[in-house]
Amino acid sequence: MSLTTQTIEALIKLAIVAGGVMTAAMYLVLVERKMAGWIQGRLGPNRVGIPLTKIRLFGLGQPVADALKLILKEDVTPAHVNRRIYNLAPLIIMTAAVSVFAVIPFGSIIPGEGLGRENPIPLVVAPGIDVGMIFVFALSSIAVYGVILGGWASNNKYSFLGALRSSAQMIAYELPLGLGLLGVVLATGSLQLEKVIGVQADTGIWFALSQPLGFVVFVVAAFAEAARLPFDLTECEQELVAGFHTEYSGMRLVLFLTAEFIHMITAAFLIVILFLGGWHFWGLTGGSEDAVTWLGAIVRIVVFMIKILAVILFFMLVRWSWPRFRFDQLMNLAWKMMLPLGIVNLIAVAIAVEMSASAGASLPWIVYGWIVAVVAWMVTAVCSPLMTDNTARVGDATVGAPLEKAG
Repeated sequence: MSLTTQTIEALIKLAIVAGGVMTAAMYLVLVERKMAGWIQGRLGPNRVGIPLTKIRLFGLGQPVADALKLILKEDVTPAHVNRRIYNLAPLIIMTAAVSVFAVIPFGSIIPGEGLGRENPIPLVVAPGIDVGMIFVFALSSIAVYGVILGGWASNNKYSFLGALRSSAQMIAYELPLGLGLLGVVLATGSLQLEKVIGVQADTGIWFALSQPLGFVVFVVAAFAEAARLPFDLTECEQELVAGFHTEYSGMRLVLFLTAEFIHMITAAFLIVILFLGGWHFWGLTGGSEDAVTWLGAIVRIVVFMIKILAVILFFMLVRWSWPRFRFDQLMNLAWKMMLPLGIVNLIAVAIAVEMSASAGASLPWIVYGWIVAVVAWMVTAVCSPLMTDNTARVGDATVGAPLEKAG
């Protein structure tokens, strides 16, 4: 295949991925609002349908109406901001959020027959990247700079506090996130995302089963990295109005909000690829890559997307079911629980790999992984306090003195 053909193929994939991700983000917002209404005992959006008609289509036109409203909304730039950094921040976070999908596969392959090709077409923009995981986490880490710069450039105390919280939270939870990932890297011996899925498909055992402790650590850290409830301390309305994007409006605000939602989609992709077998499903998506037919390729894509949608719905369910942590509780969870548990999982996997080249690929290693997880959580439960006292204490600098005077 010539260089020109490769470039055209990559551009077509890029356009499909970018358009698909942006459209998915729009309509997943509608799904989240519907789920919020269901959990809270109300209807959610259900009126906007086809314009100039009475056809409502269950509210499917709501994302389009929201997008038009934000596009046509007056884009105000406050006079007190640092204009260059203020305008640059949303571009940084949006670029990093979308660029991650260059190495994330959306399926295995599709046959080249019928498309004028001898070789199959991999369903990834940049196939064969040996350091795909490093690429994903490097770009995900860059996104925090957009948040920090946006908060700093706004010259607003609420924005600045949100940016400080974001930097502390991202740094704290990147460590357990990486430790959860390293367990998978040790078991597969590769940083290539397609290889991770292939190992789980060949053995028939997902890493969520053989490394349950690493799976839990990775999921909790992914929630925090995506700044989803109960970890959205960077923009909590009760304290910071909107946090780092308090001073933003119009299309620049859209870039921030869309990038945050895309981070959740990215986290769902990584959870499915690293721990839930990707497009593998027993008896339904088996067979080697070379023998995949059009029907098999479509089935793999459908299975993959169903898993990702299920994880995204879990993200939404947690958001509308759990209360927000206090910031000190958030940091304690990272440094005193998730980090030690991630280290324990990494050591346990390293021992398993040293003892056997097929660690995690058989029933004894699954039992070993669950024993490690249960023992680790039991030790954590014994060492951590059984309850937390959130009541105001007499003698506190802000609460105690008025109470004493009133008494």
